[in-house]
Amino acid sequence: MTNKTLLATLTLGAAIAFAGPAFAEKLKATLDAKSEVPANASTATGTADIDYDAATKKLSWKVTYTGLTGPATAAHFHGPAEAGKNAGVAVAIPNATSSPVEGSATLTDAQAADLLAGKYYVNIHTAANPGGEIRGQVTK
Repeated sequence: MTNKTLLATLTLGAAIAFAGPAFAEKLKATLDAKSEVPANASTATGTADIDYDAATKKLSWKVTYTGLTGPATAAHFHGPAEAGKNAGVAVAIPNATSSPVEGSATLTDAQAADLLAGKYYVNIHTAANPGGEIRGQVTK
């Protein structure tokens, strides 16, 4: 092996070693009726398993729920808002009429900052609870 080949091999190896794999940030939300604002009497529950990849700004989710008063009419990430406060829709969760629902979206810089600051919540809406039947704050 020539010095030139050896140097090229070492340089490539170092570049691969330092590049490293990208890891998605793992987030979650536990959904229930008492977290709604105002709270309601539903006994439904749910979970959202959420991944956020800062390199691509891709938000991915799997939302599972059970016990709603009727079919889900809509689901969203809302924000920016802390627990106990309401906010508008930030990211729609399409096709949430049956559980589980999976999807993804690309966030803006501002949305990503709010998500990582804990200012997003997941909300599942029903006909009986159009403002939201179950809700959970997104946390790390």
